[in-house]
Amino acid sequence: MNRQNGAERPYHVVLFGATGFVGRLTAEYLALTAPDDCRWAIAGRDRARLEKLRAELARLSPRCADLPLLVADSGDPESLRALAESTRVLATTVGPYVWHGENLVAACAEAGTDYADLCGEPEFVDRMYVAYEDRARQTGARLVHACGFDSVPHDLGAYFTVKQLPADVPLRIDGFVRTNAFFSGGTLASALNALSRGRQTMEAAKQRRLHEPRLVGRRAVGPLGTPHFSKETGAWALPLPTLDAQVVARSAAAVPRYGPDFRYRHFAAVKSLPVALGGTVAAGAGAALAQVPAVRRALMNRYEPGSGPSEARRGSSWFTVRFVGEGGGRRVFTEVAGGDPGYDETAKILAEAALSLAFDDLPPTSGQVTTVAAMGDALLERLRSAGMIFRVAHSR
Repeated sequence: MNRQNGAERPYHVVLFGATGFVGRLTAEYLALTAPDDCRWAIAGRDRARLEKLRAELARLSPRCADLPLLVADSGDPESLRALAESTRVLATTVGPYVWHGENLVAACAEAGTDYADLCGEPEFVDRMYVAYEDRARQTGARLVHACGFDSVPHDLGAYFTVKQLPADVPLRIDGFVRTNAFFSGGTLASALNALSRGRQTMEAAKQRRLHEPRLVGRRAVGPLGTPHFSKETGAWALPLPTLDAQVVARSAAAVPRYGPDFRYRHFAAVKSLPVALGGTVAAGAGAALAQVPAVRRALMNRYEPGSGPSEARRGSSWFTVRFVGEGGGRRVFTEVAGGDPGYDETAKILAEAALSLAFDDLPPTSGQVTTVAAMGDALLERLRSAGMIFRVAHSR
């Protein structure tokens, strides 16, 4: 690796998109928790909005009164190049990433800068692998996508479960997600955009398969499961065709501790059969409506990016992910749990991931890597210390 010396750069962490809904929550988290010796800055395209945010952060923490402000635009590669060259770690909340993300990934790959985002868009992740994996490996940059609720609780939760099971044996893990949370305008825009790009998503996955080295002597897969009633959770299990299972499988491919033959399946857990059936119909209808440009635009305009649930609504939100793991004659039940997943916990995860990349003693990795491969135990312990629950429910 040829990662540049971060000590010679002005900042440890730069947060791009800081004035957006999740960006603001992430900035507030950093204002309250970043170590005193952390040199960090907020970045965005509107200096006036950055100044307003800095004033708000200074009321939370007086040391933010002189917080540096950096102006950059996702459509201006030169401004992003300067941003990437100024910091060890660049965390971004600016999505949909397939529209606004590539220039920043390119800048970080070229500058040897660690990159973290909140992307849950498989097309974008696969395209960035094909385009920038080789250059990031040359410069030592770690490109870490999905550093929010997509997909850290699932990625770290599966890893935590693997560690409770015997080594060097085939392992099977299923994850079951429950939450009562609401979504923001930015999340809706990303979801609708991804649903409307099925052909492009399949093509990006095909190109990645052509470029990605095959795993030799081991197997790691994240297949889509089938709907069923889960006796382990007492709920109906509906397969989730999200990025999460892909991320877990890529972690398993990168980390030998997952064993010679690993499989992960990802489900939504729904207690009521009518609700499960209704959710399936609603998901299908949403996917169909997303194909109609006028309807897609109308839905996006109804919940504009930058908007989101109130503090009170977020305060009453929660999530749990229950894992059932089997291997070597042992069966284990684990759980990851926390508060509002899409916003408060996502901001926490992104901030802690950025701090981990900047400060923790981590395995020597580069290129496009998962949170487990890049940060593993260090990030797990950071999130535990920050209040997220990782526990073994029971085993036999």
